[in-house]
Amino acid sequence: MFDSIVYDIFDNLHEGIIIVNKDGELEFLNKKAAEIDNINRNTAIGRKVLDIYPSLSKKTSTLLKVLKNREPIINNKQLYRNYKGESLNTINSTYPLWNGKRFIGVIEVSRCVEIENNEGSYVVEAINQISKDEERGILRKKDTPNLNVAKFDFIDIVGGSYYILEAKDRASKAAKTSSPVLIYGETGTGKEMFVQAIHNNSNRREKPFIPQNCAAIPSELMEGILFGTAKGGFTGAEDRKGLFELANGGTLYLDELNSMPLELQGKILRVLQEGNIRRIGDNEIKAVDVRIIASLNEEPEKLVEEGLLRKDLYYRLNVVRINLPTLRKRKEDIPLLINFFINHFNKRFNGSVQGIHQDALKKMLSMQWEGNIRELEHCIEGIFNLRQSGYILPEDLDDVNPRTITKEIIPLQDKLLELEEGYIKEALAAANNNVSQAAKLLDIPRQTLQYKIKRMNERNR
Repeated sequence: MFDSIVYDIFDNLHEGIIIVNKDGELEFLNKKAAEIDNINRNTAIGRKVLDIYPSLSKKTSTLLKVLKNREPIINNKQLYRNYKGESLNTINSTYPLWNGKRFIGVIEVSRCVEIENNEGSYVVEAINQISKDEERGILRKKDTPNLNVAKFDFIDIVGGSYYILEAKDRASKAAKTSSPVLIYGETGTGKEMFVQAIHNNSNRREKPFIPQNCAAIPSELMEGILFGTAKGGFTGAEDRKGLFELANGGTLYLDELNSMPLELQGKILRVLQEGNIRRIGDNEIKAVDVRIIASLNEEPEKLVEEGLLRKDLYYRLNVVRINLPTLRKRKEDIPLLINFFINHFNKRFNGSVQGIHQDALKKMLSMQWEGNIRELEHCIEGIFNLRQSGYILPEDLDDVNPRTITKEIIPLQDKLLELEEGYIKEALAAANNNVSQAAKLLDIPRQTLQYKIKRMNERNR
């Protein structure tokens, strides 16, 4: 968009400079903008504005408002979060860019309020890390062919809801330490994406990332796979490194940890406490420097109570705890996820699906999504096997996955009445249909309950 000399000049300014092209994609941001927003330029360039700043919208983003209206916005104070979930506070001046009479994009000049008022102490650590990354020219791990690397970053985790941004913020802070991390979330909520993002934003990013699903290994083989074997330790044994040695210096991700036998969980605890391992059949103790991140798809406290997870291991891993929300708790993210998967499968299937019909979206918002984001992804993929152009329609959903369809969204007043009726019936059942006792259980006057029962009976005739 500009000559490289102009970009070099921008890079040495003390204000943040962001340039967005007419398609809403980040064309350029200077070093100062990367420092202010605590983002990696290699990650941000070429991405949509709302991918980088998911807490904003077309109505609240100064960049997108100027992109639409082509009128400048001067000295606008903006509170928002970056794709890591971190809160930011800036003052921006945003201007349309013209090449003669041709509109080509938007440029924004930003200043961080906290930096100017508090000498920047709250972002010093982040600035230093970003500067190091830029100097070394670190590339995203997903651009490398090695399969044993983490390919996802926080920007790849789609969503702008409160719950998901809080989880990303917590994970982003955890990335700056080497403490153990415990992630809890139902199947399909994106646990491994969070794990990979933590690894990619840590000082272990250039070291190995080794994932292992504990449920996928027979229990009798698990110890050898984790700790390795020594030649002659048992019949047919060879010298072989285990996952801890392979992950040395990096991150070992143990998924479905509760599938591991309790005895072996005790050995994992010992590694966490002492920092060394011993191969099966070997007398030599080897020191390892491994960060362990574990995940569970059932509530950890429940697993401890049921004896499936050692209490001492739980306490050691629970130093940093990240709970991932179900899709049912973040339904406002469903439209974003649908658009993401439509774009993804358009590229994969060479399709031209333009979007989703409003009635189909309403239907999808009413689904329970017990399989969470993974189920939503498979649903969209299934639709692409039947339709590769036009708009996703309500009948497409029935053809692909009718099991997940629940009641249509009903007016709030009707839903409140439905909920009230359920409580009244429960109270009457508990009080053996004694209205006075039921009124006491509900903590309302007897006359009020009688009136509600009368209205309830009239509606149900």
